[in-house]
Amino acid sequence: MVLQQRLVRDFYKILNQVNTEELPDGLKLPDTFSQLVSEMKNKQYDAKTFAFMLRAMMEKLERDIRESKFAELMNKHFAASAVPKGIHCLSLRLTDEYSSNAHARKQLPSPELLPLLSDNSYHHMIVSTDNILAASVVVNSAVQSSLQPEKIVFHVITDKKTYAGMHSWFALNPVSPAIVEVKGVHQFDWLTRENVPVLEAVENHNGIRSYYHGNHVAGANLSETTPRRFASKLQARSPKYISLLNHLRIYIPELFPNLNKVVFLDDDVVIQRDLSPLWEIDLEGKVNGAVETCRGEDEWVMSKRFRNYFNFSHPLIAKNLNPDECAWAYGMNIFDLSAWRKTNIRETYHSWLKENLKSNLTMWKLGTLPPALIAFKGHVHPIDPSWHMLGLGYQNKTNIDSVKEAAVIHYNGQSKPWLQIGFEHLRPFWTKYINYSNDFVRNCHILES
Repeated sequence: MVLQQRLVRDFYKILNQVNTEELPDGLKLPDTFSQLVSEMKNKQYDAKTFAFMLRAMMEKLERDIRESKFAELMNKHFAASAVPKGIHCLSLRLTDEYSSNAHARKQLPSPELLPLLSDNSYHHMIVSTDNILAASVVVNSAVQSSLQPEKIVFHVITDKKTYAGMHSWFALNPVSPAIVEVKGVHQFDWLTRENVPVLEAVENHNGIRSYYHGNHVAGANLSETTPRRFASKLQARSPKYISLLNHLRIYIPELFPNLNKVVFLDDDVVIQRDLSPLWEIDLEGKVNGAVETCRGEDEWVMSKRFRNYFNFSHPLIAKNLNPDECAWAYGMNIFDLSAWRKTNIRETYHSWLKENLKSNLTMWKLGTLPPALIAFKGHVHPIDPSWHMLGLGYQNKTNIDSVKEAAVIHYNGQSKPWLQIGFEHLRPFWTKYINYSNDFVRNCHILES
């Protein structure tokens, strides 16, 4: 017993010694532990050599696991950025239908309903997207969850290449009694180069295009970052963040000059509850009714403060912002456009975008939210968190009961429900609003397993 204790003490001593010394050069490592034991017998390793071999094998294993984790994150990033074959097929077939089928080209909405597009007694909702299937889920879920669907007017904004397909979908799949308008960005007279010069610069700036479309590993020191931080940086480099469609929300007061109050929805949300009470919320003179994201049960999703979005080592950021200020979420916002038009929110947004461009993207790197956090400073009215549940696109451990209770669930993150990398247990909350008997959906094999 005494001998055994002494042997253990001696082995601990050797392990501590090996832990502090440099690994010997030219160590040839066995591939498995049994190979190590076999070599130890054959080559008569002493305890110190064995400990060195064991340490070297473990360090190599740690490196391999780390590298495979980063490779997995890169593959996930590319999967998240790609357009699934079924969704691409849907867009192509519906675009073809627009040119060959007069019903697919019919006016939306019908001429007698046009005055309702600017009638403020209705509940106006806006979604901006080039994903036809996602737009259909947002609209279907809102209408099916509403207690007053006849009061809903949806304004779907898309880009020029998707316009014909998007129009076809809603012309051939009406959501009566709700009203749907489909508009392409090319159909808004206000969206001129003079009015959106910064966005043109963002889309055409070579450095920015390289940042969002280039090699995401080049120049990254993977040994000095964690997989979670690397995943966050990859998400920040999604090409969607330089898309005009993604920035359009900052121009809503100008694009809809006759509307007073609207709900803006991202294309990766599902509406599960009647949203009409949102129009009754008193925003107390503020512009943006939003859920704050710095407090909540899910500490990963609901722990976002300004420090999570901005580089506080940049002097302009350090001078103007507070790292502890609570952030809020885009994706389901009630906007008071009358109050917004009395502010300089758009000018502030443009101004900070320009500063970040001049700083070579060193002030922040994540899309449209950081400049909005600055531009809407002092103009945000917090609303109850149950209106908008976030994180379904990156939090695998999302609480299912909370999902069922939320008014709007948001698949923000890479694991969108229309992608193969979406979380299987969270996907049904989204797919329940897809009509799988629809010919276009069936023929394009949407989300077939």
